Amino acid sequence: MVGREKELKIRFAPGRCELVEEDVDIPSRRALITGATGLLGRAVFKEFNENNWNAVGCGYRRAQPRFEQINLLDSVAVHDIIHDFQPHVIVHCAAERRPDVVENQPEAASQLNVAASGNLAKEAAGVGAFLIYISTDYVFDGTSPPYKETDVPNPLNLYGKTKLEGEKAVLENNEGAAVLRIPILYGEVERLEESAVTVMFDKVQFSNKSANMDHWQQRFPTNVKDVASVCRQLAEKRMLDPSIRGTFHWSGNEQMTKYEMACAIADAFNLPSSHLRPITDCPVVGALRPRNAQLDCSKLEMLGIGQRTPFRAGIKESLWPFLIDKRWRQTVFH
Repeated sequence: MVGREKELKIRFAPGRCELVEEDVDIPSRRALITGATGLLGRAVFKEFNENNWNAVGCGYRRAQPRFEQINLLDSVAVHDIIHDFQPHVIVHCAAERRPDVVENQPEAASQLNVAASGNLAKEAAGVGAFLIYISTDYVFDGTSPPYKETDVPNPLNLYGKTKLEGEKAVLENNEGAAVLRIPILYGEVERLEESAVTVMFDKVQFSNKSANMDHWQQRFPTNVKDVASVCRQLAEKRMLDPSIRGTFHWSGNEQMTKYEMACAIADAFNLPSSHLRPITDCPVVGALRPRNAQLDCSKLEMLGIGQRTPFRAGIKESLWPFLIDKRWRQTVFH
């Protein structure tokens, strides 16, 4: 049943304002989002919250006051929030997702990406919640794309290895869970560094200085809004069909190197791109990356699940608040 709660609201009247209690409807479907302070987690929380779900987000360092503050390495805290809230669905977005950081901090990354994920899966199973574990295209080595869910993973870097181990830990502790592998993400960022796509914007804008851009690795930039929609659709399908479980892939369908993304960003904002220099050699610094880990998404598509935002439209929406040329912004958006 749909519950009701009291909510405090400020009511303004001529010459005064007052605090009043109002009844608000609470949707019966409950979703718990981990990593709700991050780029993907914020989008997933918003998607569920705006589509008749009672969504609760949790985070750690940046959680309060909007979200619940939970250390996912604290098994007691994880147990308590899941048993108190009794979610129907848990979308597990929290992870150490930066390959170079994982290489330098392997133990901490393994604790979050593997141990915490396995424990979360076990707790989800205990209350009958459907867990969606967010994984990565980096579980593949990039030599034989496109990859189906049944293809054998072979991660090249430690990040991919920890996420693959996390997949196994989740499915071993909760046979009804789902793994959703996704590629490079972009979307509504709080700062440009939140996404490996949006972080390029400053190099694009400062056209007085040449910038080397990777033109070797083939990527499929994917909007977090689309991934969030897929998570919600998957959750709603599962509530009708208990056979919805196992591994799934979702990705944008526009193949681009970072150089090509940067050129597309420049084009979207009518900025010059002649200062951008394509580098076609395999990168020699940092963690190894797969050349082309394209994901085959036909399994979800056959279920009628999916959403794709064209890259130029999505990146313009994501980046225009960071545009330095305010005159352009006023012309286009006002």
